[in-house]
Amino acid sequence: MTHQQLETKPYPRTFSHIGISVPDLEAAVKFYTDVLGWYLIMEPTEIVEDDSAVGEMCTDVFGPGWQSFRIAHLSTGDRVGVELFQFRNQQNPDDNFEYWKTGVFHFCVQDPDVEGLAEKIVAAGGKKRMEKPRYYYPGEKPYRMIYMEDPFGNILEIYSHSYELHYASGAYK
Repeated sequence: MTHQQLETKPYPRTFSHIGISVPDLEAAVKFYTDVLGWYLIMEPTEIVEDDSAVGEMCTDVFGPGWQSFRIAHLSTGDRVGVELFQFRNQQNPDDNFEYWKTGVFHFCVQDPDVEGLAEKIVAAGGKKRMEKPRYYYPGEKPYRMIYMEDPFGNILEIYSHSYELHYASGAYK
């Protein structure tokens, strides 16, 4: 590779944060801090449509007329941010698993005790999307996963090991 090719080749960006909509901000903060152990870094706060920097930024994103919403900021154990949003016109779909539509259909957390975390999620009002965890390499490696749903209808997956370990060995072979 030439020096110029190296300069223009993109480098892998790090993941900063994700925004998740919920119907009850306090309940979601409690779930994500108590069950997943995420850190609360900004208490639930109301943001209003006004001429402040944050108000104008939100109008740029949502368009005029959004009025207000509530937000809390959390952080995972590996410093990825999670913004929890409670919007005024928030809607709960009957089934939030429209995986065939464009957009994020799940996020994944990692815990070596997949089964234990799955049971904690169920005990806190969530549900399993699969009957039991599946092994990527049955009888060979302990890498496993399960799809879950938080108490608010958001789809999450639990991996027992890192993303790289799950796929570096050819999980789909």
